[in-house]
Amino acid sequence: MTLLELDGVHAYYGASHILRGVSMAIDEGEVVSLLGRNGAGKTTTVRSIVGVEPPEVRSGSVRFDGADVTEWPADDIVRAGVGVVPEGRRLFTELTVEENLEMSNIARGRWNTIYRRAPGGGSPTMTVNELYDLFPRLEERRDQRSGTLSGGEQQMLSIARTLRLPDLQLLLLDEPTEGLAPQIIQSVSESIREITGQGLTVLLIEQNVREALKLADRGYVLDQGEIVYEGTVGELEREDLDQYLVV
Repeated sequence: MTLLELDGVHAYYGASHILRGVSMAIDEGEVVSLLGRNGAGKTTTVRSIVGVEPPEVRSGSVRFDGADVTEWPADDIVRAGVGVVPEGRRLFTELTVEENLEMSNIARGRWNTIYRRAPGGGSPTMTVNELYDLFPRLEERRDQRSGTLSGGEQQMLSIARTLRLPDLQLLLLDEPTEGLAPQIIQSVSESIREITGQGLTVLLIEQNVREALKLADRGYVLDQGEIVYEGTVGELEREDLDQYLVV
């Protein structure tokens, strides 16, 4: 079953036309990579999916779990089961690791009082202890302010915090390895592999092609706001896509 579908999405920042007819689909349980260089439109695609403005979607549609969510506000899309690990991590830097993870309790309380439909078929909310099993380094730093963590530790915390969302069905990972040292990239990638191994549907936005293709089932290549190639990992590896990608 198709969980996420973009059909001919055109998105703008003011008068600037960024996405030019982007169409893509992700089935339940798939790991799909969206690849492209900086400035290709990858983050704009993420923002268009989750209803964050800007950009403004002026034509085309975004469907999630059978519903047209093109004009839904971002908070409703998150409540429907879409979690985003944003580029730049955006943690509560003055709070400890554990306090960042416990912030989801506040969100969960609001879910129960204002969500307009019964929760769907998302994954059960992970407990803090389960997340420490997944990210042992975070347990070692549980009482440390998140602003003092290394870049890799902050990325792990940003992923872990998103996994605490109720009824999570789709995880969007926006450039999870950006700016990390090679040995830290390997650690973060191993954690992502464990998450995807549990059956969660993932859209992985990356310019690090090698790491993305290790994790994905399929991929799309985005260039100047347009999908220029799509295929399985094997097909992507065989194609000469250097002009579009950082390899």
